[in-house]
Amino acid sequence: GGGAGARVAAVAAAAGISAGSVYQHFPSKAALAVEVFRRASGRELEVLGAVLHDAEGDPVERLARGVDVFARRALERRGLAYALLAAPAEAAVGEQRLEFRHRYRELFAQVVREGMAAGLPCLVSDIPAHAELVEDAGQRFPPDDDGGLRGLLELALTDDTRR
Repeated sequence: GGGAGARVAAVAAAAGISAGSVYQHFPSKAALAVEVFRRASGRELEVLGAVLHDAEGDPVERLARGVDVFARRALERRGLAYALLAAPAEAAVGEQRLEFRHRYRELFAQVVREGMAAGLPCLVSDIPAHAELVEDAGQRFPPDDDGGLRGLLELALTDDTRR
């Protein structure tokens, strides 16, 4: 029929197989959706990991390249980015999405911690996800406190003991 069956038929046609063959490999549409999500997300993580960890440069340069690559790929492949990051999905895909978000965060966190270990200052807002990124290290400021951020930046630039 229509709906889910039509989408499975489209996947099968793209793979050059019958829709029935899809169900020989995947017990349900949800299982197929999870595998498609895992493969697409895995590829994006591989690309980002290569930029952040396998590339030349100091941590600041690698972080900048990582953000650039992440944003550029998302803008160039808006449909894929929406599907991987925000589109309504089966609950099982939502669980995978959370797992991959943690993996993305850990890729960036490793480089941030590497920079901090090398003595680079790290300033983060008090938003819990940001604070978790640097654990107990780094200088924190309230997200709406421009003066606090300005003060921390001045200290980071002038006082080596605050790094």
